[in-house]
Amino acid sequence: MNETHCLGIDLGTSNSALTLASLDERVLSVLPVTQAFGPHSVGEQAGLPSALYLPNEGEFEDDAFSVPGLDSTKPGFVGRFAREHGAQSPDRLVTSAKSWLCHGQIDHRQPILPWGSISVPTEQKVSPLTATQRYLEVLKASVAPLESTQVVLTVPASFDEAARQLTLEAAQAAGLGDVILMEEPQAAFYAWLEKMGGDWRSHVKPGDLVLVCDVGGGTSDFSLIAVSDSGGELQLERVSVGEHILLGGDNLDLALAFALRAQIEAEGASIDDWQFLALIHSARVGKEQLFSDLSLPEVPIAVPSRGSSLFAGTVSTTLGRDLLEQIALQGFLPLTAPSDMPQTKAAGGLKEFGLDYAADPVLSKHLARFLKRSLDNVRSSETLSAQLSAEALSGELLAPSAVLFNGGFFNADPARARVLELLRSWSSAEVRELAGSDYALAVAQGACYYGLSKLSGKGVRIKAGASRSYYLGLETTMMAIPGFKPPVKGICVVPQGMEEGTEAVLGDQEFGLVLGQEVSFRFFSSTARAGDAVGTVLPNAEKELEETAAVQTVLEPVEGLTAGEAIPVKLHSCVTEVGALELWMQHTRSDARWKLEFSVRTE
Repeated sequence: MNETHCLGIDLGTSNSALTLASLDERVLSVLPVTQAFGPHSVGEQAGLPSALYLPNEGEFEDDAFSVPGLDSTKPGFVGRFAREHGAQSPDRLVTSAKSWLCHGQIDHRQPILPWGSISVPTEQKVSPLTATQRYLEVLKASVAPLESTQVVLTVPASFDEAARQLTLEAAQAAGLGDVILMEEPQAAFYAWLEKMGGDWRSHVKPGDLVLVCDVGGGTSDFSLIAVSDSGGELQLERVSVGEHILLGGDNLDLALAFALRAQIEAEGASIDDWQFLALIHSARVGKEQLFSDLSLPEVPIAVPSRGSSLFAGTVSTTLGRDLLEQIALQGFLPLTAPSDMPQTKAAGGLKEFGLDYAADPVLSKHLARFLKRSLDNVRSSETLSAQLSAEALSGELLAPSAVLFNGGFFNADPARARVLELLRSWSSAEVRELAGSDYALAVAQGACYYGLSKLSGKGVRIKAGASRSYYLGLETTMMAIPGFKPPVKGICVVPQGMEEGTEAVLGDQEFGLVLGQEVSFRFFSSTARAGDAVGTVLPNAEKELEETAAVQTVLEPVEGLTAGEAIPVKLHSCVTEVGALELWMQHTRSDARWKLEFSVRTE
C-alpha cells in the first residue's frame, strides 16, 4: 500500500491529540476530536481527555452518549464530559491507563480499573489494555478512512518493552493497523525542527547537548539529544532517556487544592469530600489563568454545593499569585544542589497496592538524578563522550547547553524560567531555551512530521537505535554451598544504540542450552551502561541491571539430541527492521539452531 498521508497520535496520560498531513501539501493540521460534551450532546475540540467514565446502572439513558463512528454498546464514554462528570464520582472514572500499562506487577488484560473502586463490580471494570483501546477508538473515529495513511503513535521514552507491545496491541484492536511507535521527547524535538524549518541549524551547533524536558499532567519524561558534526553536516543522536516518573501537573493541582482548603478553613468555612474534588478542578483553572496572564494578582475560586439552590452553600476564596508560585516553584522546582537526589520510598513491610507514584514531589531532584545517571552513561562510552564538549562532562551532572520544553506544565513562563535558572546554577555554562513549540500539541505534530519524513525519504532524522543495553541472564556454574544462591550473570546481547537491521555474533563463547523441557530465559537492561559491547559479562545481573522480561518456552530437540540435556551453543543477536530482538542459539556440533524474540524498539 502506498501511503499518501501521515497521522500523528499523542496518546497522553491526561490528554491525547491528533495531527494529520499529506505528502503533497506537507502542512500539519491539528484535528478536532469528536466526543461527548454531555448527555445527548456531541461536539469537537482539539484534544481528548484520556478519561473513561463507567456510569452506574440507570444513571443515564442507554443512548445518551452515542458518538458517530463508535460502538454505542460498549460501556461508558470517553473524553471531556467523562472527566468533568467523573470529578464528582471518581470511583467510576478510569484515568492513568497509560501508566498502568507499564506496571510490572499486574495482569494488564484483567479488568482492574477504576482501581480500588467498590462501586463498580468487577464484571463492569475494564483492563488497562481495554481502556487504552477505547481512547484510540475515539481518536480513530475523528479521522477519515486510514487506507492510505501511515500512523505514528507516541509513547514515553521510558516505556519498557512490555508496555510498548501492549500499546501496539491496543492500536491494532482499535483498527489503526500497523503503527510506528515513537518516543515522545523525540517527537517534541521533531515538532521543533518542523517549526524552525531550514533555519534550525542556526539555533544549535556541534557539541550542543539538548535536554528535552517533558512534564505533562501525570508524568515527567526526560531525554538528551547530542548535536555533532558529520562531514560538515549537523547530526542528531539521542544519547540518554530517563525513568518513568509518575509526577506532573496533576500533583500541582492537588497541592493547590490542599492549600486552598486550609485557606477556606482558616476563614471559618469548611468543605466536604465532594466539594474537595470540585476544588481540585477550580485550582487547575485558576492556576492556568494566573500563569497565562502574569498581570493578575489573584483569581476567584468558587466551590459549589449539592444543594437545591445554585448558590446554596457555595464557598468562595481566592488563589493568589504568591501562593501559586510558592507551591509551584518552591515546592516542585526549588533551587536544589546538584547532589540532592529524590527521596526513596520507605521500606515498609506492607503498603497499599497501586500505581508507583513518585515518592518525592521535587522535580528538581528527579532532573538531577537523570543528569547524574546520564553522565555515568556517557562516560562509559568513548564514542558518546567524543560527541560532547568538555564543559558538558566536567561537573557532577551532565550539563545540557539547551532545553526544549514540552507538556502542559511548561505553558507557564515562570516554570520554564525556573528550570533554566536551576540548570545554570548546576553548571558554569550558559543554558538557552529552544523556543517555538506548542507545548500541548508538539508531540502529535512531531509524530506526524516524522511520518512524512519517513514516507518521503526526506528530512532530518534523529539517530537513536536501542534506548538501552540488553542482557541475557546466565546461570552461574559452581559447587553448591548451604545458604548461598549463585548469582545470575548478565551477558550483553544488544548494546545501547544498536540500530535496526544490524546483527552481532558473540565471539567464540559457548553456552549450555537445555532442550525438551520448559525453561525460562531472563532478559535484563540498563540505561546507564552505553560502554558495554556485545559479549560483555556482568557478574551479578540482579544487582547491576533492571530485569526487563522473562520468556518461558520449550525448545524442541532435533534428531540426535536428548531432551533435558544441556548442549553447547553460540549466540547470535539481531535487531530486525521492525525492531524485534532475535536471539539465535546455534548448536556448535550441527546446523540446528533455535530463536527467541521480543521487541526492543521505539522509533
